[in-house]
Amino acid sequence: MNDPATIANTRERLREQMPVTEKWAYMDHAAVSPLPKPTSVAMAKWLQQASEEGDTLWLDWSAQVQSTRTEAARMIGASEEEIALVTSTTAGINFVAEGLDWQAGDNVVTLDDEFPSNLYPWMHLQDQGVETRLVPTDNGLVDYERLAERCDDRTRLITVSWVGYKNGARRDIDVISQIARDKNALFLVDAIQGIGAFPLDVRQTQIDFLAADGHKWQLGPEGAGFAYIRRDCLPLLRATGVGWNSVVQGSDFANINLNLKTTAARYEGGSQNMAGLIGLGQSLNLLNNLGVENVSASILDITDNACEQLASCGAELHTPRCGDNRSGIVTFSLPDVDARAFRKHCLNSGVALACRSGRLRISLHGYNHDGDIGRLREAIRSFGTN
Repeated sequence: MNDPATIANTRERLREQMPVTEKWAYMDHAAVSPLPKPTSVAMAKWLQQASEEGDTLWLDWSAQVQSTRTEAARMIGASEEEIALVTSTTAGINFVAEGLDWQAGDNVVTLDDEFPSNLYPWMHLQDQGVETRLVPTDNGLVDYERLAERCDDRTRLITVSWVGYKNGARRDIDVISQIARDKNALFLVDAIQGIGAFPLDVRQTQIDFLAADGHKWQLGPEGAGFAYIRRDCLPLLRATGVGWNSVVQGSDFANINLNLKTTAARYEGGSQNMAGLIGLGQSLNLLNNLGVENVSASILDITDNACEQLASCGAELHTPRCGDNRSGIVTFSLPDVDARAFRKHCLNSGVALACRSGRLRISLHGYNHDGDIGRLREAIRSFGTN
């Protein structure tokens, strides 16, 4: 059982770093997160330097970007050589979709409620004779036996979202990893709704590939994230998007030899989003220092409370809330209430949430507290009375 004092301390320390709390009860981290103070400070500093100094500080910026790689590796228990810095989850997924040596008759097994970024890259392989097999879920919950049954000796890859974006169902990626091993298939995790919110060790949970942009639970800016490619899987992927930053000699532009880096950095072909990656590094450092396991406990604690409060207001929950199926995402509906109209009312009341598939969705981070839930309750109470 998690220590309430540790949860309270983690919540307070993280909340102190979130300026958004001065105005908003912000509950939309499954969409785009607000930035912590150290992140915005680092990005503002880069902007000022870029304006006043040009590229004279480029080497310093590059060193900060490398620190982001270090923090990303630290967060998931990987080595820095297995981390590629990316512009999006989609980019990381496509390293695999475009890089594997697919053969006609191969298949990919995934879930039917995946975010499009973890569907379209596999569907795009149809013209190479690769089949995408969709396994139905039950309100986000996975029948692992059914998933295993959809695999055969031509299953090249199993890929799932760690946490479902629609309703927050968290999947047991340890079980799915074992299914992949049993089927002699590779395993890719779309981790954008899980990294930063839940601890992960890619050595303990055998994952071959992982991708996650940083603008959700990692509290980073959009357009800056990371991908993980297990070291012994690097030779399986043909490098794509190759450019000057893909080769060992890097900025030695006169040395034209296709001598690809032997690390995941070979996928960082050209110029990088330095401001975004520097900011992401600060966000990852903040979460790493707090301890993602502590952040996770705080998220589940406040989300459990939110579910109790919503139920007391007559809301119908559409999210699994059993044990390890829980996440920081909760989808709900209110009787006879139009979701979009209610969201607009919430925004006018200083409460940020989302609509997905005609339902309301809140997504709470470790700094959200009871006062935020109270503001949501008040928005429910006042809806239709203004």
